[in-house]
Amino acid sequence: MLGAIIGDMAGSIYEFYNHRSKEFPFFNSRCCPTDDSIMTIAVAKAILENNGKTEGLEDKTVEWMQKIGQQYPDCGYGGRFLEWMFARNPHPYGSFGNGAAMRVSACGWAGKTLEEVKALSHAVTVVTHNHPEGVKGAEATACAIFLARTGHSKEEIRSFIEENYYTLNFTIDEIRPTYEFNETCQGTVPQAIEAFLESNSFEDAIRNAISVGGDSDTIAAITGSIAEAFYGIPEELRKQAISQFRLACKTQYLYATVQNDPDLLAIVEAFEQRYGTRNANE
Repeated sequence: MLGAIIGDMAGSIYEFYNHRSKEFPFFNSRCCPTDDSIMTIAVAKAILENNGKTEGLEDKTVEWMQKIGQQYPDCGYGGRFLEWMFARNPHPYGSFGNGAAMRVSACGWAGKTLEEVKALSHAVTVVTHNHPEGVKGAEATACAIFLARTGHSKEEIRSFIEENYYTLNFTIDEIRPTYEFNETCQGTVPQAIEAFLESNSFEDAIRNAISVGGDSDTIAAITGSIAEAFYGIPEELRKQAISQFRLACKTQYLYATVQNDPDLLAIVEAFEQRYGTRNANE
């Protein structure tokens, strides 16, 4: 799950100022968590509170996405999601935006089987993104994470995605010059998965994702979530990311809007203790 947060932070400064190269400082003082990180953590909290069960998870997801999200209202939510987040009686609104895929990484860790992963993914997705393409994008991401963390090869992951979700008939180099900003699952999830498949390390995967352009933070969050499960996160990068996250919460827009901070990093730590993570040296 931290892999998604790292990708989000690294890509946060390039979302509207695309950098179509893999050469860039990985973190700088302006990198900060966006809605991708906040909602990733909210979903993880819902799964923790629901003890990894599918039954009742939709209600828990709504509860924690609203409870945590309302404390961070200015971190880049889409207009319809922002309305949903503050609604007294929120309903799904037929979205197929990539928000479905960027927040789903906890499902890939909490599920013990592919079927469990799919069920968890469906439950946390349909509370907002109940369009078939939204459900599909989230499920493809969660399944890729599960396969990556359970020892499957990149070739096996590629075959599974192509047989069940998307045709990956392109390379990152081929699409980089012409790829345009896209916030749909179908226009970002395949690119994010391909960025992982072409990588040679956790950091390289995120550099691939950001270099595509477009919705850089979300593409990198999706890629980072899969790359963490496959490679693990180098310890120094993990420490740097946690430090950068804390700094952003103290100095960026997040700090100004928080009341009764639920300690987001404590949620990450609790989730990893229960469902695991992967170290780069494993």
